[in-house]
Amino acid sequence: MDYDRREVTCPQGQVSQGWHGPYPTSSPTAAPLIVARFIKSQYRPCPVRSRCTFTADSARTVGFPPRELRDLQLRVRTEQQTPEWKTRYAVRSGVECTVNEFAHGYGMRHCRYRGQGKAHVQHVLTAIAVNIERLSGLPPTQEALTPRRPTAFQNYLDQRELPRSKSWRTLGT
Repeated sequence: MDYDRREVTCPQGQVSQGWHGPYPTSSPTAAPLIVARFIKSQYRPCPVRSRCTFTADSARTVGFPPRELRDLQLRVRTEQQTPEWKTRYAVRSGVECTVNEFAHGYGMRHCRYRGQGKAHVQHVLTAIAVNIERLSGLPPTQEALTPRRPTAFQNYLDQRELPRSKSWRTLGT
């Protein structure tokens, strides 16, 4: 693509005959496109035409972003190959995976209740359910569990040499 001369050259050396745009795209969030056209006499006799297009009758067109967006695209793609970028993106991909799981797997795209407070309760309860589900899928640990520290009541019983009861009902007997 030669932005200064406003022409595109194909891999076989054919130069485009028209340069139009930039045109807005159908999506409001998509970038505008420049369209370059090749005429039939340029692409019909080409031996490698099947690699570029499948159309037999209409003119061959190529769409691409304006120069500023193309330069930005190339710079960002180069940056994406660095280890620092890949480290930052690893965190983002984990977060996006979780958000996608909530939206599609647990129906969180739409709230079941009206009002911010009720919606918050729904989000919190769904997050708890997801965490329980994730924990239940973990393999059991082989380590022996460490006993927890005695409570104040257990210390009281031990100081008075009273037996620790397994049940509250047998405490008074």
